[in-house]
Amino acid sequence: MTVSGPGAEEAAGHDGTAQDGARTTVTVIIPTFNEADNVEELLTRLAAALPAHLECEALFVDDSTDNTPAAIERAALTCPFPVHVIHREVPVGGLSGAVVEGMKAAASEWLVVMDADLQHPPSLMPELVETGRRTGAELVVASRYAGGGSHAGLSGRYRVAVSRASTLVTRSLFRSALRGISDPMSGFFAIRRDTVHAQAGILRPLGYKILLELAIRCRPRAVAEVPFSFQERYAGESKSTVREGLRFLAHLVSLRTATPVARMVAFGLIGLTGFVPNLCGLAALTALGLHYLPAEIVANQFGVAWNFLLIDLLLFRGRREHRHWADRLGRFALLANADLLLRIPLIALLVDGAGMAVLPATTLALATTFVVRFVATELIVYLPRRARAGGADTPAPVEPVVAPEPREPDPGPREPEQREKEGTP
Repeated sequence: MTVSGPGAEEAAGHDGTAQDGARTTVTVIIPTFNEADNVEELLTRLAAALPAHLECEALFVDDSTDNTPAAIERAALTCPFPVHVIHREVPVGGLSGAVVEGMKAAASEWLVVMDADLQHPPSLMPELVETGRRTGAELVVASRYAGGGSHAGLSGRYRVAVSRASTLVTRSLFRSALRGISDPMSGFFAIRRDTVHAQAGILRPLGYKILLELAIRCRPRAVAEVPFSFQERYAGESKSTVREGLRFLAHLVSLRTATPVARMVAFGLIGLTGFVPNLCGLAALTALGLHYLPAEIVANQFGVAWNFLLIDLLLFRGRREHRHWADRLGRFALLANADLLLRIPLIALLVDGAGMAVLPATTLALATTFVVRFVATELIVYLPRRARAGGADTPAPVEPVVAPEPREPDPGPREPEQREKEGTP
């Protein structure tokens, strides 16, 4: 996947070397989705910004449905540094998944992630890497909110407001993990390969906020920032959608509930929302004259359906692959209704024996069986995923564009991962 042509030293706009005389290897990972009109200009600007001491290669992870792969091939022929491409026919996991697969395929010391639409200025790439080398940081973020940065390229007040709100919510939820990162929504950053590969097995990419995933799960020991001005798109249209915004919220919940204790808290909060359909149904049925015991059984199904929907979409999103949704729903409903075997006698005891009203007795019984329901849901409905060898989880092979000088393969482990592509807000 190496491209022949003028050497990087001849084509670069800078011909100096690092102050310590060392050369640094960099893989620029560029996820693409229908970006054919941007590829050539992107590579041209990267080549113009490349100093001699950086040994650079570009790795496109492509999920396009247009002629972007052909555009990459044409641009690669005259590019002064190696160009690689991974094309996925069935992308899963969002832009984040695309980036993670590219990271696992890369062998360079530094990995730089940037978009193909030129909203991330390629001229800043060497400064990100040099800042990391100079400061010893494991992660260097190009920030729109650091001193001198700007989000001018965001189109419209709505997108500016969404970006600021997302940043505020994210930083408030992960204060410790995001300390020193003013722009956790940034898609432009440099990270040391060793920092990623040490934690590659626990990455669960979803949507487009890969920096958030890496910062929280990989926990780089030192972080630096470089201010930058977010540019307007060079060509094409934004891929940001309401659907991707909802996926971002789901990703936040997944990251926030990564520990059992946090999941239990979230499980309880979701269960509290389930009180509404449950108790409303109970009130309606008893008002119609139905005895409270059969009314409990019927009303419970409203709460079961509501709770399953939220738990499946938000809390256990990463554990759904091993069972069909109908199987998960059936198991969840069976557990919830089996819970009645414990709850109904308790409610009867509270109502008939202690003289409590039906609604308070129901609330107390639901709280009493909470822990049992949480543990059973984890173990019976959402068993942890088991590692699979080969199959659909295996990353797509890296296909050469032009390869006169094949690169030595990375001796490190390569773990399977699936991905899906989408846009950057």
